Amino acid sequence: MPFAVNDYIESDATGLAARVAEGETSPSELLDIAIGQYHRLNPGINAVCQPMFELARQRTAEPLSGPLAGVPLLIKDAIQDYAGLPTGNGSKVFSRTPATRHSHIVQRLLNAGAVIIGKTNTPELALKGVTDPAAFGHTRNPWDTSRTPGGSSGGSAAAVAAGMVPMAGANDGGGSIRIPAACCGLFGLRPSRGRVSVGPAHGEIWEGASSDLVVCRSVRDAALAMDVLAGPNPGDPFILQPPQGSFRELSVRDPGVLRIGYSTRSPVDTPVHPEAIRAVENTVQLLRSMGHEVVEAEPDYDGQALARCYLNMYFGQVAATLDQARATGARDEEFELLTRTLAAFGRGMTSASYINSHRQWNTFSQALGIFYQQHDLYLTPAIAHPPMRHEQAELPAGQARALRWLLASGMLPMLARWGVMDHMVEEMARKNLTYVPFTQLANLTGTPAMSVPLHWTADGLPLGVQFCGPAASEALLLQLAHQLESAHPWAQKRPPMAEPAR
Repeated sequence: MPFAVNDYIESDATGLAARVAEGETSPSELLDIAIGQYHRLNPGINAVCQPMFELARQRTAEPLSGPLAGVPLLIKDAIQDYAGLPTGNGSKVFSRTPATRHSHIVQRLLNAGAVIIGKTNTPELALKGVTDPAAFGHTRNPWDTSRTPGGSSGGSAAAVAAGMVPMAGANDGGGSIRIPAACCGLFGLRPSRGRVSVGPAHGEIWEGASSDLVVCRSVRDAALAMDVLAGPNPGDPFILQPPQGSFRELSVRDPGVLRIGYSTRSPVDTPVHPEAIRAVENTVQLLRSMGHEVVEAEPDYDGQALARCYLNMYFGQVAATLDQARATGARDEEFELLTRTLAAFGRGMTSASYINSHRQWNTFSQALGIFYQQHDLYLTPAIAHPPMRHEQAELPAGQARALRWLLASGMLPMLARWGVMDHMVEEMARKNLTYVPFTQLANLTGTPAMSVPLHWTADGLPLGVQFCGPAASEALLLQLAHQLESAHPWAQKRPPMAEPAR
């Protein structure tokens, strides 16, 4: 009997690998289903920007072994290089140049037997919490296509939520695993700095603020991904000691009674939607019913200062990336308006101001370290509002006109250096962080955090909650997530479009 589409949709990656190992299905049969799902779903959500079906066909003709043998997966079109194909980073500029070798992440997925069927959409340079690149178009949330799936791993989250694949590659430099997981009803774990190698093309991304893993539906799939992807490679700047045992084994152990601090206050004093507050409050009740000690408490740090440090890192990194692109013959005008604006602010910074801003990251790490002396984990909303509508992410027309004029005049870097644009920067930061004020703390401190799909709004939209932990505490986070998944299952909650036609 052929393997049914419904069986495929209801299975996670761990389950599909077991079905292949037991002979219930084959890699080629699963690939046929995945391609069928792509053709059925992608026109409506635009999650995949670069199909790789021919390469996937060749792969299923080969013997496959490993914990993901035969499982169709997607990788993100940022950082996760596949040799011979461009890593577009959501940009027309970078979509012209093929990668010369696999990233370690891609190579480890292939070594584990995965069948990579394509690359997923991301905003230009993975810079935003929405997925709307001019190069490839908006990605739409399967739960409500008028809304964003989040970003920057929005294509990956949309594909998994819709049932195209059970797992997809993602990375997180400011919340880009957790934000789309929260928007799409998925589980998303951001590992500690140094846990998963981003080499060999990079030593670190965004001063080490970014780390890679996947978005998926089940906790055991995230643990499996950790086992496959974690571990150093030669030349990596950060090396973490591996845990005593596999993440899959550790994830099902009882974590004991945990002391969990929680807060629903935005660290940048922006409004938090009542549904996001309700999501945390309901989670607090659930945790207490499970025997955990939960108290209202938050780390003592300046959220506005953290936001400024985060933006300064953005400015400098984007400027450097566009300068590299210039060296290959690209023109700034080929990039989007927001990207060029960020680069102009970066070019207006001095190296001393950039370094001074980076040195402040230690202040946030110290505050978090003090907090974790009294608490095991920290609970907040993952995002402060339900998934936004696409038009809410657009620059106001007047601001866009002003920025175009300033860029064309060449005055923007000079004005930025003189501090004339500080008010506009503050307003841009406030607008962007109104929706996602909770995630950047983990990035600048290099600590792990996860979005857990425990809440759906009255309108039926997913709205995840976030748990943050000390450095290298992924096993503890997975243990709590496994408990929560058992107490409050979410895997069978799927958007209507995920159900196959009868």
